[in-house]
Amino acid sequence: MNITRAFHRFAFCAFALVSLPLAAGAADAAKTLNVLFIGNSFTARHNLSTVVKAMAEAGNPGLTFNRTDVIYGGRTLKDHWRLGTQNIVKQSTLTEAEEKATIAALEKDVADNPKDKYAPSALARHRELLPKIETNRQPWDIIVLQSYRDDLDGDPTPYAEFAPKFAELAKAQGARVILYETTPATQNDKALTTPPDPAPILAKERAIAALANRIDAAVAPMALVAQRCQTQRPDLTLRFVNDAHLNQTMAYLTACTLYAALFNQSPIGLPIDTVTDIRSQEKPAHYKTKDRDGNPITRKFNDKDRADLQRIAWEGWSEFQKLREKSGK
Repeated sequence: MNITRAFHRFAFCAFALVSLPLAAGAADAAKTLNVLFIGNSFTARHNLSTVVKAMAEAGNPGLTFNRTDVIYGGRTLKDHWRLGTQNIVKQSTLTEAEEKATIAALEKDVADNPKDKYAPSALARHRELLPKIETNRQPWDIIVLQSYRDDLDGDPTPYAEFAPKFAELAKAQGARVILYETTPATQNDKALTTPPDPAPILAKERAIAALANRIDAAVAPMALVAQRCQTQRPDLTLRFVNDAHLNQTMAYLTACTLYAALFNQSPIGLPIDTVTDIRSQEKPAHYKTKDRDGNPITRKFNDKDRADLQRIAWEGWSEFQKLREKSGK
C-alpha cells in the first residue's frame, strides 16, 4: 500500500465509517504517527503497543509509529481522569496553571488516601511533566482508549461516560480515537468443546457501536473477535490458566484488530509472528523466561495459526462495521 496515498486519505477523507481527521500537519508528516495508549494491564501485558507498532511499520513501509503508554494497573478511564491523564491527551495546549492544579489535587489525594497506590505514581508523572510542558507540544494523531469492565454495567456505563470526555479533548487537536474494547469475562483458558453463546457478545457490541457512532471513534471489538476465534479455532485459548490476563494468542488477535482499526485495512499477510509476555516480579532470572503458565515467555506462531488469527481479526472487525452501520440507522 502506498503510504503517502494512505495518509492523505487519513487527513482529507472520511476514512470509511470510523475516521476522525488526523492532527493538523499530519499530511505534511505523512510517514509519522504519534499514538497514545491509555489503559491498564490489558495494554501493558505483552507490551501490546510495541506489537501494534511492529505491525503498523511492517504493513506501511516508511512509517514511523511513535507510541506512548499511560498505564495504571487495574484502572478504568474514570480512574485515569481522576489521575490527570486528560492532561497528557491535551499536551499540545496544556497550560502551566492546569498542570499545577492537577498536581495540587493529586497531592491532596495522596495525603487524604494513603492506601491509594495509584495517586503517588500519577503525581510523580505530572511533576515530571510540569517543567517539560513547552517541549511536549506535539499533538497526538491517534488516542487509544482501553475499556476494562467499565463498559458492562450502568446507563451510561462509566466507559460510555468517560470515553467521550477523552474523545472531546482528542478531537480538539484533530486526533482520531480508537476504542479498545477488552473482554476479560469471555476469554477462555481451556479449549472449548461447544461454541460460546453469541447473544451477550452482540448485546455488548451494540452498546460499543452506539458509543463509537456518538463520538465518531474507531473500535477494536475484542469481544466479537474473541467469540469468532472461539467458534472457528476452539482449540486455541485466549487467557492464561494461572493468570486472568490475555495470553499471547489474545494479544496477537488484539494487535491485529487494532491494526485494522488504525488503518482500515486487513492485517492478513503481516510478517509479525511473535508475542512476548512481560514479567516484572522479583524472582530468579530464569523465571522471566516463562509465562504465567510455565510455557516459554515468547510465543512464535506457526504459519497456519498466524494466518488464521490475522483472518479472524479482520473478519471480526469487518463484522463489527456492519453491525455498527445498522445501529446507526
